[in-house]
Amino acid sequence: MTTATKPQLSTPAPQTSTMSESLILGGRAIREALRTPDSLLPTMFIPLFFLVVNVGQAARIFPSGDTPFLEGQNYGAFQLPASLLLAASFGSAALYLVEEIEGGYFDKLRAAPISRMSLILGRLYAEFVKTGVVSIVMVLLALLFGIRIKSGIAGFVVLVVMVAMWAMVFSGFMQLIALKTRSAAATQGASMIFFPLLFLTPNFVPREQLTRPMEIAATFNPVTYVMEAARSLILEGFDGPALTKGFAVVGLSMALMLFLSVRMVNSYD
Repeated sequence: MTTATKPQLSTPAPQTSTMSESLILGGRAIREALRTPDSLLPTMFIPLFFLVVNVGQAARIFPSGDTPFLEGQNYGAFQLPASLLLAASFGSAALYLVEEIEGGYFDKLRAAPISRMSLILGRLYAEFVKTGVVSIVMVLLALLFGIRIKSGIAGFVVLVVMVAMWAMVFSGFMQLIALKTRSAAATQGASMIFFPLLFLTPNFVPREQLTRPMEIAATFNPVTYVMEAARSLILEGFDGPALTKGFAVVGLSMALMLFLSVRMVNSYD
């Protein structure tokens, strides 16, 4: 008499989370960037160039002792947030994505059993790290020229995180254009839209000192609130309303970007 053996149940393969999948793809993107470190030079040089030029042109117009909005600092402290946000606009995630689309690697990723969200977040994590490092270096260089972070070390961390998160938002919207056009030229051209947005802000003077048409444009420009939040950390300390508006813009923009990106990937074909 034979005894029936129970069928062996196969052990399901472990499932990875969206976070771990994104970090794996982000690590890959960081390794790509490390293989071409010279690509980081424009990210650092151009914002510092604009900082030096803008301060050189206007510093005598706004002396630190006689200009209330400088809070006792030099004009470079007022201009530093604009340069940090400019550095955040040099993300290369979208151009790398176009390369993957043209080479067929993106189709392989879409066929893999990973979430669509991780396909979007992977390179954006790399942009967060890259912009965070660039921002730290720029702020440390600024400290050598007498610029102080009024909010202290905690404010320094908040400042770097805010700028790095904005870099994720900007690169995410560029990735949307890359997914839509699948063209490196169109994607690179679309990145120029940031420059009008950056200059339609209280870039050289506070918003209340702008002409009325410019003040209206700056008020409706979301970049204004990120810039003012970053500027408050440098000049004033922890300004709750300014920081709330700044992080609200970053958070809402990121939520919109992720929603549209996942929708675009799902309807990619």
